[in-house]
Amino acid sequence: MTSSLHILIVEDEAILALDLKRKLEKEGYRVVGIAASGTQALALFAEHPIDLLLCDINIKGDRDGILTAQQILAQRPVPLIYLTAYSDKATLERAGQTMPLAYIVKPVNLVQLRVAIEMAISNFARLVNPLTKYKPTVVNSGETALKEQNREIFMQGDGAIFIKVNYQFVKIKLVDILYLEAEDAHTMLVTVARRYALRLALSVVLERINEPRFLRIHRSFVVNSDHIDAFTDQEVSIQQQQLPLGRSYKEEFMKRVLTP
Repeated sequence: MTSSLHILIVEDEAILALDLKRKLEKEGYRVVGIAASGTQALALFAEHPIDLLLCDINIKGDRDGILTAQQILAQRPVPLIYLTAYSDKATLERAGQTMPLAYIVKPVNLVQLRVAIEMAISNFARLVNPLTKYKPTVVNSGETALKEQNREIFMQGDGAIFIKVNYQFVKIKLVDILYLEAEDAHTMLVTVARRYALRLALSVVLERINEPRFLRIHRSFVVNSDHIDAFTDQEVSIQQQQLPLGRSYKEEFMKRVLTP
């Protein structure tokens, strides 16, 4: 299924926390809760399926934001964005021990949030795929929007991907993808529920998904083998859609599908 990212806010300034919640929900994200302390944050994280952690470095209580994030990430890795009123070297070095994927320097605006979430998702994908090193990004209030550099699809690492729809990232489970279709320089990602247009070539999308179940059957089509209903020498049937089986892909397709 497709779902909005579930975000946990850890922030003890109520006005700022509510403003963040409003901004995020307006962007289409789901804020599962606001924690004013480390104890509340740990409880909410245990209770909800969190996809991204937005955490103030300086919160009151026996755990500051850095220790809170450290204890949360010890349970399960998720993209971490720090909020901070301070961008001094000492603070960032201590926070860096928890492997944050972006920082936002207060005061927070909508452009900051968009940039930070994009960088956090991107860097998290790089950590999942260790071929590329991550670089945490500090996003200041005067930051301009990022240029588009094929930031359209990222692996999450738990059988799901993040794809960008307008300014929002949505989460799609790989098992729900039926097939991919090339349309000029775009790729249509087709699920049971709807179609998504990605501004990437089909070969790039296939490389980023990097799952054996996704088989190329034609220069314009990649199918999820779990959803194949039937096939002939010329076609593959998925959900009453007849997709062409190209001659140059037939041998590899047969080998992969018929091998136990």
